[in-house]
Amino acid sequence: MCLGVPAQVVDIHDTARATVSISGVSRMISTDLMMGEELAVGDWVLIHVGFALGKIDEAEATETLKQIKQLGGGTFEDELESFTSSQIE
Repeated sequence: MCLGVPAQVVDIHDTARATVSISGVSRMISTDLMMGEELAVGDWVLIHVGFALGKIDEAEATETLKQIKQLGGGTFEDELESFTSSQIE
């Protein structure tokens, strides 16, 4: 399964790359699809296959992470593993 997962921006490298963190796992992602949205450290974004799709607020991020974890069957762990292994260069 490949879900959109909330992650928090921890560093901004340039207009096309940022580092985000999910449950203590950090990696660089592409912000090319953000359509001119301004990003700041601390913002939450929805990540899918290494791309930030858009900003979301902290409440939505928290609720979405909670729901993904409730899916069970290792869904959250699978998504975290996928997130860890698919680094954007």
